[in-house]
Amino acid sequence: MKLELTDLEKDRIIEMAWEDRTTFEAIQMQFGIKEQEVIDLMRLEMKPSSFRMWRARVQGRKTKHEKLRTFDEGRFKCSRQRQINNNKISKR
Repeated sequence: MKLELTDLEKDRIIEMAWEDRTTFEAIQMQFGIKEQEVIDLMRLEMKPSSFRMWRARVQGRKTKHEKLRTFDEGRFKCSRQRQINNNKISKR
């Protein structure tokens, strides 16, 4: 795992890991850490019950793995979804 992650980077990785449509490949491209390293980070940073809930949620989920996705172009984004920058929701 990348040895020095800031608290802001850790927060963003955790946020991305919880998002259904953000792939582990996207996290790796942005932060340089692999799926197993994301799992290890989640295990360290979350309460045990929260970690178990997250693992049950993402295990086998097609949207978390680029190769398992059925759509090719872009990603789904609700028209009401706000833009997120550095863990702060910006105004429209």
